[in-house]
Amino acid sequence: MSSPRQHPTDAPADARADALQRRIDALAPWFHNLHLPGGVQTLPHHFLGGDFPRFKWQQIEPFVPADLRGWRVLDVGCNAGFYSFELARRGASVLGIDVDAHYLEQARWAAQEFGLEAQVEFRRMEVYDLARSDEMFDLVWFMGVFYHLRYPLLALDLLACRTRRLLMFQTLTMPGDSVYANTADCSIEDRTPLLESGWPRMAFIEHRLADDPTNWWAPNHAAVEAMLRSSGLRVEARPGHELYLCAPDEEAARARALYASQFKAATGAIRGGG
Repeated sequence: MSSPRQHPTDAPADARADALQRRIDALAPWFHNLHLPGGVQTLPHHFLGGDFPRFKWQQIEPFVPADLRGWRVLDVGCNAGFYSFELARRGASVLGIDVDAHYLEQARWAAQEFGLEAQVEFRRMEVYDLARSDEMFDLVWFMGVFYHLRYPLLALDLLACRTRRLLMFQTLTMPGDSVYANTADCSIEDRTPLLESGWPRMAFIEHRLADDPTNWWAPNHAAVEAMLRSSGLRVEARPGHELYLCAPDEEAARARALYASQFKAATGAIRGGG
């Protein structure tokens, strides 16, 4: 009589760790350092320093509801799924999207290791593909993506329209936190206020920043807040540097009327004119 097949969880801890490490190596390179069951990590010596993105999550965590049961979450640019998994552990149903098939393979494998396959789904798609969907989300996670987009305000408008409760926003920014006192209007004869440090502006990156050709934009702090308001969002808190927790704002959403026809034309084109 043959002996019963040994289940991986019955194997010695060292053997399980070795098997995990071989799979991690096969799925390299990594950008998210995931702490897998048993203490094995995917990228313990991160080039950004520290335990990334865990150290950012530690800043944000107090601002996220501890109980997300019943919440539908969208994680834009989910990478290997670090934030998707943290939000799923709080009870949320999470959709993680990314354009990189390599990172999605990592995320799907990690979801199995964490036992979170039932709570987290990963899809390969662009943020602009949301124009083809009417699905709403209680929480939209939009971190580390905005400045990589050629059409960033279109993406922000799409996400703002699909946010029921909260949106977590993060972007690369220009130095400084100053805000110009009054941006309600500017004379065409005297445009010198546009040169003030606190006037909302974005630097356009034609070639590279940090040797990355996908870094297109670097807004200043004033521009981040202004763009969020313009998309119908209200900044509720700043959990850390370059981080903005937002909520839908009915009054700010009225500003959408100024560009409603453009937004409809842009998203209608994506939908094939529908």
